[in-house]
Amino acid sequence: MLSGKRFQLKRETISIHTNGVERNIVLVPEGAIVEVISGPKPDDKRMVEIVWDTKVLVMFAEDIQTRGDEVTGSSAGA
Repeated sequence: MLSGKRFQLKRETISIHTNGVERNIVLVPEGAIVEVISGPKPDDKRMVEIVWDTKVLVMFAEDIQTRGDEVTGSSAGA
């Protein structure tokens, strides 16, 4: 379960921003800290919702797990 965990990305990673009408690709930079706010969902284990830089984005769960290191404690902010 990734929901509620924070990760620092080791590589620039693609995410998707949707506003209900359009989908736009957003590159989250290397070193960014992202927080998983939901997912993966039972009907789609591939995608999770994250918060980065006040934006809610969708990212592949596999990318979070392979390109990120989990951040524990409160010393780093998302």
